[in-house]
Amino acid sequence: MPKHLTSGLPRLSRTHKLSVAGVATAGAAALVFSIVPGAGADQGKSQAAAVENVKPVAFSAVDTAAKTQQATITQQANNSAAKGRAEAAAKKAAAEKAAKAKAAAAAKAKAEKARAAKAAASRSQVRTAIPAAAPKPAAKPAAKPAAKVYPDNLDGWIRESLDIMAKKGIPGSYEGIHRNIMRESSGNPMAINNWDINAINGTPSKGLLQVIQPTFNTYHVEGTSWNLYDPVANITAACNYAADRYGSMDNVNSAY
Repeated sequence: MPKHLTSGLPRLSRTHKLSVAGVATAGAAALVFSIVPGAGADQGKSQAAAVENVKPVAFSAVDTAAKTQQATITQQANNSAAKGRAEAAAKKAAAEKAAKAKAAAAAKAKAEKARAAKAAASRSQVRTAIPAAAPKPAAKPAAKPAAKVYPDNLDGWIRESLDIMAKKGIPGSYEGIHRNIMRESSGNPMAINNWDINAINGTPSKGLLQVIQPTFNTYHVEGTSWNLYDPVANITAACNYAADRYGSMDNVNSAY
């Protein structure tokens, strides 16, 4: 058929084409039997048989095509299901592998922690087994030097006075003190002058170096007795006065 005559017609599927082919074949067979001269009832039967034989051939082709298409669809479904099962199996295997790895890591960490705790306990036991060093005894405070003891005589009085004078910065020597004592009182700590001008004025000179009370009070050295007759107090006060007036008791050679 010319192309311009078929452009508006719908296209036939394979099944439709096979059906048309079957019908055409049957028609052709009927035409043959109808034009053969002298054909009788037998010819009619043969024609009907031919038509019956043609029909199964046409529908057999259609059924085969349908079965082929169904088999294809079934195969595709089976392939898709197999692929899904393979992917699920792969995911399951991956999950199981990850779980095993996680469990192994946790077990390793637990074992490491247990080893560390055991090692720490072992070190603690070792430290406990070693006795702690005994604390050093506290250093004893330095003992104060024993107080110096002076003999209770002229020599001891002069030496004790010299030690006090040295601490206070009062100049003087043993010889200068001893010389003036022997001139003023001959070494008698209770000596008193009741006839000189000081006595006339009511303030007699007293003690080893014949000091009047006002002078003693003014030049008294801290740490000594306030008793004018005390030998050490009398000497240190007299030397303090002589240092102020003459520079030192060593410079005194007469009444002062």
